[in-house]
Amino acid sequence: MTDHTPDNTQLFLTAAMPCPYLPGRQERKLFTHLTGRRAAALHQLLSDNGFRRSQNLIYRPACEGCSACQSVRIVARQFAPSDRFRRILRKNADISVTVCEPRATTEQFALFKRYLNARHAGGGMTQMNFIDYEYMVEDTPVQSVLVEYRLTSVPGNPLVAVALTDVMPDGLSMVYSFYDPDMAKRGFGNLLILDHIDQVKQAGLQYVYLGYWVKDSPKMAYKAAFRPLEVQKGPLGWRPLD
Repeated sequence: MTDHTPDNTQLFLTAAMPCPYLPGRQERKLFTHLTGRRAAALHQLLSDNGFRRSQNLIYRPACEGCSACQSVRIVARQFAPSDRFRRILRKNADISVTVCEPRATTEQFALFKRYLNARHAGGGMTQMNFIDYEYMVEDTPVQSVLVEYRLTSVPGNPLVAVALTDVMPDGLSMVYSFYDPDMAKRGFGNLLILDHIDQVKQAGLQYVYLGYWVKDSPKMAYKAAFRPLEVQKGPLGWRPLD
């Protein structure tokens, strides 16, 4: 198997497709494959330059005339929860957290389908079957984990949220997460990020990578609340979000 390094990595460009964040815009992505013994090193290098992983691919937006998508990360050591975030933590004091190997289960998949049907009905991912989900979770050339969140105040400790997370040398990168749509009032989306911040702090690391933030997209607005937040500025590197 060929080892991909910065010197021999081939980058590819997708065809233009409708942008999922800004109406009337077109998106294109620059991507490459993560393979071989140096996949983890390449993953870290490209992630530090604004790329994101999806299974054995790593990509970055490369849209003509638009740079709205910005890669962001939380500076975990400097983060202090707001009153709102502290209320979310208190509300979810009965949630247990377990870090697991990236192995797909039917319990996870059932929760995944419920989440998609409730929150992303009509989206492409709603057509995924268990094999597709298994590939999403297990087809990883880098160190990844699944973080399971269970409700301990109910008999049987049902699974209520899951996060697929990459372990980076300097922190954690949240690849994809989903949760029980019937418990949306508990703020699980924010809770999972707060828990990852705590995990990074306990491990003595620095950052929680949140993927892309789009200033004018309501779907992305929640990320700006996790200050201090840094934005990847290309040749300028990571800079504080104003």
